[in-house]
Amino acid sequence: MRKPIVAALCLAVLGMVTSASLAVAQQKNAKAEPTQGRSLSTIRDLMDAIVDPSADVVWGASGTVVDQNGVHDNFPKTQEEWLNVRRAAIRIIEGSNLLMMPGREAAPPGAKSEAPGVELEPPEITALIRKNRRSFEAFARTLQALGFEALRAIEAQDTTALLEIGGQMEDACESCHQVFWYPGAKQSNPVRDQRPRK
Repeated sequence: MRKPIVAALCLAVLGMVTSASLAVAQQKNAKAEPTQGRSLSTIRDLMDAIVDPSADVVWGASGTVVDQNGVHDNFPKTQEEWLNVRRAAIRIIEGSNLLMMPGREAAPPGAKSEAPGVELEPPEITALIRKNRRSFEAFARTLQALGFEALRAIEAQDTTALLEIGGQMEDACESCHQVFWYPGAKQSNPVRDQRPRK
């Protein structure tokens, strides 16, 4: 009778030790996963994949285009087009969250400036962001707030408000770039992105 009780106690203790070891291992893995995920994308990656294309959709959703064929008002005309702009605003909101995550590099290792002599090199940008983290996050929060404003304008299908918000969004992006990407450039007024809006 005594041997089965001792055996049962040993199995119970062994089970508790194994469970504790497994729990510790799971905690270590859970802590490691976010870091691994964060190291996969840089600020340049986020801008290229999420923020820039989404901003282009918002900017292109309201305005007037003048070309060789005349003057054309540019605004969403169907529910699907409005939904596409709404999705872009949500990507801007969430892209801003991703930009604020600490520990992100400006660009992949070995990447070079896309405008040498005008723009800082990626390691310099990363160092500047780390030194002025609050300022960088303030720009990201401004972009996020404008994303929320765009979302409200989209839900109201207010193209006039969307046009105004798009201009503010472009100014916020350019202001951030002037501080962190090309702080030495002397400009009397912001140079706006001249890409054609779709």
